[in-house]
Formats: sequence, C-alpha cells, structure tokens
Amino acid sequence: MTSDDKIRSAFENKNWQEIKVTDSWQIFKIMAEFVDGFEKLAKIGPCVSIFGSARTSNENKYYKLAEDCARLLTERGYGVISGGGPGIMEAANKGAFEAGGKSVGLNIELPFEQFHNKYIDRDKILEFDYFFIRKVMFMKYSQGFIVLPGGFGTMDEMFEALTLIQTGKVARFPIVLVGKSYWSGLIDWVTNTMLQDEKNINEDDLNLFRLVDTAEEATEHIFRFYDKYVLKPNF
Repeated sequence: MTSDDKIRSAFENKNWQEIKVTDSWQIFKIMAEFVDGFEKLAKIGPCVSIFGSARTSNENKYYKLAEDCARLLTERGYGVISGGGPGIMEAANKGAFEAGGKSVGLNIELPFEQFHNKYIDRDKILEFDYFFIRKVMFMKYSQGFIVLPGGFGTMDEMFEALTLIQTGKVARFPIVLVGKSYWSGLIDWVTNTMLQDEKNINEDDLNLFRLVDTAEEATEHIFRFYDKYVLKPNF
C-alpha cells in the first residue's frame, strides 16, 4: 500500500471485516510482543541504554564514543541495551560484546535501513513491529540512558524518558547527552524559548539530564548516581 493509498483509506468508513477481524485481532499481536519482551528482558540485570543514529558510520567519532561508553559500562558490571540496528546502535553492542558484557538489541522492523547487528548476544535479540512497545522495554529495563547524536528516533526516545521522569510516571534515572557541539543548540532553545520565554517547563527540569563530551564523563555520571544507593550489578 502506497502513502497515497494509506491517506485515502484513513478517510473511508471501515467495514465489519476491518473492525472485527483486522483491528480487533491486532490486540493479540501487541500482547504477544509485550509478553515476549517481558520474558526475555526480566533476567538481564542492571543495564544502560545507548541511543543514537542508525546512519552513523564506523569512522565517525561518535561511533567510537559509543563503543567506549559500552566498554566502560561493561567493566563496571552493567549490561548494554541498544536499538539493535547499525550505526551508534552497532557501536554500543560492539563495545559491550567485545568487553565480554551483556549485549542486548531491541530491533524494530522497518522497510529500510534497520537490521540487527552482529554484536548482540544471540539470546538477547528481540524483534518488534511496534515502536511504542519497544519504548516500553527501554524504559522498563534500563537504569540509565546515554544519548549520542541521532535523528527523529533518537529525539523520540530521549524526550519519552524526560517526559516520564518529569511527570513522575517512572522513578528518576540518569540521562546523559554526549556531544556538546551537537546538543547545545537544542539545549539553548529549551532553556531560552521553552523555559524562559514561554514558561512551558520548570527550571528544575533542566537538571533531568547532563550534557558531556566524553565517554568517561557520561559513564561516571551514571556510576555516581547509583553509588549513593550502594547498588551493585548482579552479574
């Protein structure tokens, strides 16, 4: 079905077959993805999710940064979760895999550009049709987020986490943005326009994330956050 066909279909009245069979039975497919995700991820232990673009080449400096973040996390006993695809996601899984840590991939089925990378543990590859289910898994099973440069998908994941923490729907956990030159423009807009001009957030909301430039700074922020709870990874 083309994009034009989908738009036309949205304005058509649905028949009994579409309502009672196609739409209603989709609920079971959604339930199946939730159950599979919960069962596989419940045993992984403390993990940190690393987000970033699928389009980043392995020669890009942020690819190396993602590898280093994953390696440092693994050395402290944390597992690493990525979106399972190429680019920054591959770098995150590669850093964890080569350091001997747990490497988890939550892959999404897309018509282009997304395929799971080879650095994910074979028993920790999950395939999703629905973005919203995949995001639930990130939020539920991550003890922190490291966000490297990316596109709309990366922004979606980052702001989902910030929104859930801001509204108290989940407990607070550390969120680190890596790459000051990439993120500074967005942070300036959030500070000057969203906060100061329009008063759409509170000043304390700017403390929900940390902006850094190095893998060491990113991981140390997460380690310090949990040191006060005397938490130790259980694997």
